[in-house]
Amino acid sequence: MTYYSQFAKVWVSVDCIIFGFDDSKLKVLIGRRQMDPGRGEWSLYGGFVAASESIDDCAARTLYRLTGLRNIYMRQVGAFGSVDRDPGERVISVAYYALINVADYNDRLRREYGVEWVGIDELPKMYSDHNSMIQKARKLMKQKLAHEPVGFQLLPSLFTLTQLQRLYEAVNGEELDKRNFRKRIKEMDFIEKTELIDKTGSKRGAYLYRFNKKSYNEDPNFKL
Repeated sequence: MTYYSQFAKVWVSVDCIIFGFDDSKLKVLIGRRQMDPGRGEWSLYGGFVAASESIDDCAARTLYRLTGLRNIYMRQVGAFGSVDRDPGERVISVAYYALINVADYNDRLRREYGVEWVGIDELPKMYSDHNSMIQKARKLMKQKLAHEPVGFQLLPSLFTLTQLQRLYEAVNGEELDKRNFRKRIKEMDFIEKTELIDKTGSKRGAYLYRFNKKSYNEDPNFKL
């Protein structure tokens, strides 16, 4: 027996918003669309959901194909389903955002898929509603960052306090008071100061810090 035959069929896809942090900027991985309609337009990377997989599995598969990385921090942004959002067919897309350390991303894959890192405040007009997807993802990440230390997904394992502050400024889109920021950071036991010094920025250098996940899990009350 065939069910639901009286209803119109629609396509379901995922679009992946991959955030990275580099040169004190929050960046998004985008490329030129390789298919019609919209061939050649700037676009997020995505794909259609297979009949045998969940939406989350499709997003994870798509992210792995593009980045070569597994167990990426990934959260759903929401569904985008305007009737005229895709001129090809009736397509509902579920957007996800992911956070990766740019240094972990294999540049060979970037060249292979023809994608590039673009500053979030420098994005071109993109295919369909992809700009709106990115704006919503940034808003959700900003909210998440205020209550969970998810920003460490974007940083190397060792980082300076200046790098950490620049990250928060990039996500929030505003400057932070250095003294107040560092005072707040020093109150967080899960951000550990090491004896290592980074001298790439000055002769004097700056101490390197690291995120202690175990310490955070023991006392996860976080707000910045």
